[in-house]
Amino acid sequence: MLVPVGTSAAHEPLKPDDLQLGDKPTMAWPMDPQTNMVRDGSRLNKVLLLRLDPEGFDAETKDHAAEGVVAYSAICTHTGCDVINWHPDRRLLECPCHYSIYDPMEGAKVVSGPAPRRLPALPLKIADGRLVVARPFTGRAGFQQM
Repeated sequence: MLVPVGTSAAHEPLKPDDLQLGDKPTMAWPMDPQTNMVRDGSRLNKVLLLRLDPEGFDAETKDHAAEGVVAYSAICTHTGCDVINWHPDRRLLECPCHYSIYDPMEGAKVVSGPAPRRLPALPLKIADGRLVVARPFTGRAGFQQM
């Protein structure tokens, strides 16, 4: 399950309807459904969630989305800043540190900027009306120092 970043001790798992179509990203942490342990011990677990029109998704993005909701690592692959800027008019994500721009409709591929690779996706599914992690990240979260 996924819970919003910055919530109180009573973590309420996110549902697809908690995210509005085209709205800014919601930051979330994974939560173990058996123990209710929130996996916030490493910022590499931080996930950004967006709800978009799945008609525009490429095949890879459709494969890891659930009801139009996509999840990507919130950590820029360039130097590890949080990817927090959202451009709803262009439907693009941007890292504010060095302006890498990612396309969430196409697997968060790099559109411009110094990021060396796309943001890893976190495949989702719906279980009991909640957003649930379906599989591990599609790549290593974070950045690689040279």
